[in-house]
Amino acid sequence: MLKSDEPNYAIELKNISKVFGSVVANDDINLNIKYGEILALLGENGSGKTTLMNMLSGIYFPDAGTISIAGKEVTIAFPNDAIDCGIGMIHQHFKLVDVFNAMDNIVLGTKGKYEKPKTLKEKILNISNKFGLEIEPEKKIYNMSVSEKQTVEIMKVLYRGAQILILDEPTAVLTPQETEKLFKILRRMKEQGSAIIIITHKLHEVLEISDRVAILRKGKLIDTVETSKTNENELTELMVGRPVSLKIERPETKNRKTILNVVDLSVESDDSTLALSNVNFKLKRGEILGVAGIAGSGQKELCEAIAGLMEIKSGAVLCNKENIIGKTPDQIINLGISMSFVPEDRLGMGLVGSMGMVENVMLKSYKKNKGLFVDKKPSRRLCEELVKKLDIVTQNVDMPVRMMSGGNVQKVLLGREIESNPNVLITAYPVRGLDINSSYLIYDLLNEQKKKGVAILFIGEDLDVLLELSDRIMVLCHGEVKGIVNAKETTKEEIGLMMAGKNLKVDEQDE
Repeated sequence: MLKSDEPNYAIELKNISKVFGSVVANDDINLNIKYGEILALLGENGSGKTTLMNMLSGIYFPDAGTISIAGKEVTIAFPNDAIDCGIGMIHQHFKLVDVFNAMDNIVLGTKGKYEKPKTLKEKILNISNKFGLEIEPEKKIYNMSVSEKQTVEIMKVLYRGAQILILDEPTAVLTPQETEKLFKILRRMKEQGSAIIIITHKLHEVLEISDRVAILRKGKLIDTVETSKTNENELTELMVGRPVSLKIERPETKNRKTILNVVDLSVESDDSTLALSNVNFKLKRGEILGVAGIAGSGQKELCEAIAGLMEIKSGAVLCNKENIIGKTPDQIINLGISMSFVPEDRLGMGLVGSMGMVENVMLKSYKKNKGLFVDKKPSRRLCEELVKKLDIVTQNVDMPVRMMSGGNVQKVLLGREIESNPNVLITAYPVRGLDINSSYLIYDLLNEQKKKGVAILFIGEDLDVLLELSDRIMVLCHGEVKGIVNAKETTKEEIGLMMAGKNLKVDEQDE
């Protein structure tokens, strides 16, 4: 029992260290989290955030230091130990069984005697009422929205008795309205005495939802600050180690002419349902057309259809008034259309993991060589330039890309596409997994291409970035275009409504 004058700490981390080979992931970290508090965890890629949370959730075991829960030192060697300590982690990618309903997913894997479905349902509804969660216990997962699935994940850990919650990028695929709803739930949980750790790259959300912010840099805890006494610029400087401008430029370009015209495009998914339905839009030289939408709204199919990687059910894709439907990917590339797509498996599209940077860059250029032998020197010079320009961390340009971090793989992929001098650049989630420095470097590179007259289709997750970077924003919902709006004249709330299914007037700004 804690004395009345002692802080009511949910978690105390003392001198925690974790080493992988020669890499020090966490270095002598001391951190505490109180009950009834929301702590935001910030840091660049490789700063040690995930490793630290993995030790709390039982995936890793610390090499040094101690973990105390509610004032008692504990050993967390396995995920079950974390659950027994009242710790629950909600991952960015949900771990639900689609064909089960909410109730089945919530009780799956729990211990104890058999209880009737009616009793389980009552327990779930009691918990949902306590924390202000909206849930339909008998609704199938495959019929749920992203927000509903996230609610089920939260309910899973609460049902197991968790009083400490760790949320990893919880708003990455939510609309602004769903984010607001989630934050309302988190505040209610805080009022009920839960300790909450939230990992996010969105600084405005950190300032809105957290009580304190812990900043990691290169495995060390740099500082812990009260949210009410800090701002975005200070937090960024603490993360990076120097001042960083958080302004995204939106250069104005002239003489914009349509280069890509998508007309009534429909594409079927693997289960024969429509992934895209009668999609219409124009893409002009010297503009960035942002694409917003909840994950799975047809973004992937749109990219692959334009790039010739997916069969078209109906419609047309005109590049300089020439229909490219039916052309091979090579033929489309020769028209100047480059695609940089970053799937969840970053080596699943465009790069070969066992090859080095040089060979991966040559995948787009080797056919231009004359004669029997391929000259690697130009590609090697290009790779060495990309390493410096994009700050790619690698031992050398011949190291297999599968040995690089996800963020560095993304830099290789996007750098290769840009250096191919495209007329149209289709880039999806190009900053996913990148730290702030690298993200702003990518935005600058895209703006450089825009100034050169390249037409850019930018599929993104962060609505603030889409609003700052794009000239126009197209919103997809269930494979349909719900609106195309001027980025200067719209709001996050308006985009959020379209992401949820509301139709708005399409403004194509025809010449």
